[in-house]
Amino acid sequence: MTFTLYPDARLALARDSLAGLSVGDALGSQFFVPGRRPADLAADLLPPPPWQWTDDTEMACSVVALLAEVGRIDRDTLALTFAERCEPYRGYGPGAVRVLRLIRTGTPWPVASAAAFDGQGSCGNGAAMRVAPLGAYFADSTSRAAAQARESAEVTHAHPEGIAGAVAVAVAAALAARARLDGDRPDPGRLLAGVAAALDPTTEVHRGVRRVAGLLGRPLVEVVEAVGNGSRVTAQDTVAFTCWVAARHLDDYPAAVRACVEAGGDVDTTAAIAGGVVAAYTGVATPGGVPAGWLAAREPLPDWAG
Repeated sequence: MTFTLYPDARLALARDSLAGLSVGDALGSQFFVPGRRPADLAADLLPPPPWQWTDDTEMACSVVALLAEVGRIDRDTLALTFAERCEPYRGYGPGAVRVLRLIRTGTPWPVASAAAFDGQGSCGNGAAMRVAPLGAYFADSTSRAAAQARESAEVTHAHPEGIAGAVAVAVAAALAARARLDGDRPDPGRLLAGVAAALDPTTEVHRGVRRVAGLLGRPLVEVVEAVGNGSRVTAQDTVAFTCWVAARHLDDYPAAVRACVEAGGDVDTTAAIAGGVVAAYTGVATPGGVPAGWLAAREPLPDWAG
């Protein structure tokens, strides 16, 4: 089906994705607290609220706010808002803090981004963790979702893998939101094939997405062994896993988050990415969607969020 979305519809999809991202982030981060066990979540024993969100959500809110204001990614504006809104206690990595400090103090973002990690640029999962709502916003065009995701990534992640991670997640969210509008739950293999087709085939992210397409129906532990669970905090060991989770659990948000928690690793970020993609399909407070009780337990989003 060919269609064009009006701005209000775009924002509604993006906000549902942001709800899924932020709840996954906030709930996932609770499992870094000593004594919390994945089995508790499986038994529906939830941590006491409020669940504080992390840098994943803070940066995603800036992306959505910019889309709400101008309808596209303006890299200069996005870089500055990331830098000005950065609250390091939210869990930003040292590399991100350095890049954002440089931007905040006047270094042009292309210089700051390219200088990271001794001039290699960052291949971290930070560009992927914040981008699902952007993909949902561009549900009517996966090519535009990919292009805008690239621009959103470049302000902090100059490495090809960091950019590929953002493109993969945005395209997954765009396909999920489009399927919601079409009323057609896509076959997991078809969704993963659509993501892989949008990626630079020379990247490890592309190879990882292709690899997990062959692991549909396999146990969670086998997938983690094959492609990682975000424990290295790179796009390469995060994005393929989260795409597998989202494709497998596209109509079951709680199951997607539980899978991320059970897998361990960078749980707040994997749950944020998978949660943002899945919520683009399920919505909020719907059968299989983001549970209303989970949303109420999440710390409120900032007033300036889109």
